[in-house]
Amino acid sequence: MRELYTRTRSLKRLLSFTIKRRSREEDESTGENAKPTEPLVDVDSPLKPTWRCFSYEEIHKATNGFHKDNLVGRGGHAEVYRGVTEDGRMIAVKRLTRASTDMRREKDFLSELGAVGHVRHSNVSALLGCCIDRDLHLIFDFSSRGSVSSNLHGENSPPMAWKLRYKVALGTARGLHYLHKGCQRRIIHRDIKASNILLTANFEPQISDFGLAKWIPAEWTHCAVAPIEGTFGCLAPEYFMHGIVDEKTDVFAFGVFLLEIISGRKPVDGSHKSLLCWARPFLNDGNIEMLVDRRLGDDYDMGQLKRLTFSASLCIRATATLRPSMTEVLDLMEGGEISQDKWKMPEEAEEEEFWGFDDLDEDEDNEECDTPSTSSTGSSQQQFS
Repeated sequence: MRELYTRTRSLKRLLSFTIKRRSREEDESTGENAKPTEPLVDVDSPLKPTWRCFSYEEIHKATNGFHKDNLVGRGGHAEVYRGVTEDGRMIAVKRLTRASTDMRREKDFLSELGAVGHVRHSNVSALLGCCIDRDLHLIFDFSSRGSVSSNLHGENSPPMAWKLRYKVALGTARGLHYLHKGCQRRIIHRDIKASNILLTANFEPQISDFGLAKWIPAEWTHCAVAPIEGTFGCLAPEYFMHGIVDEKTDVFAFGVFLLEIISGRKPVDGSHKSLLCWARPFLNDGNIEMLVDRRLGDDYDMGQLKRLTFSASLCIRATATLRPSMTEVLDLMEGGEISQDKWKMPEEAEEEEFWGFDDLDEDEDNEECDTPSTSSTGSSQQQFS
């Protein structure tokens, strides 16, 4: 008990110091010698820290004592509960539930807090606060529209209109571009997938779940991590085989996400078919109409389809150096020139199929999580660590 009390006090002191330091740094950034503000940062965001420490009583009351009826997501490392604050605000409370040791759990908590605590962009889920009383909690706005995955694959969900799919793809690209280039820290998400993209009331996409996120110093080209964590069907070859992580790790996963948006198919379906293996022949032959979700019929924009499929074909290249950056992807999606010559594969480069997933078992017990989670909370694809 004394050890738990000591750790809790240490966490509180650390959080207090972090908030004060962030306030001081951001105050200094407005001084005469301040560097120009990054144009990619959300200019409408206030300069002061926007998140705060919640009391346990607040979140306990908001979730009705973490009642099972308010449980909206559960995974290997976290649970997510829906709640309502006294002022009527809908929140999602993410409670970390398991790690190899308490110290590891606290490290994971602080890592995620450090990654998501300072991001400010309309296409990234904003942290409302945290609570370290009795357990470790992160508090976000509740996403009433759920995740892209639940809207695409939900049994009772009507097919997503093409216009909405394109909006989601473009907004997600902007959010990922911000994490890589516009954020104060260079953040690699490591788990971009449809169940981690949440939708606001007006269907604006927001990247969520920073449980696997890594921030990399500007002077580093990449970092190596272990163990390998993520979602089957979305992992870049160099990450899966060697643990190498950089921006191109997210670019690969974003390419898979684009194909899922276009086709309405999961990265790995119930018959163990890889979306990449299914889509590559159509991309290579130029039969991009065959990739469109059959439920849409002919109700899609061919110009937009060409941009999305061309972007996806570049993002899923097996060789990381041959993939575009998110700056280049966003330019293509927003109207930039589609140049086959510019992105032509070098003659000496041979694309190889990375995996077929023929022997994967779909985890039927995972629940879809429609609110911020960790890699962590439920997913429609099998996960591993």
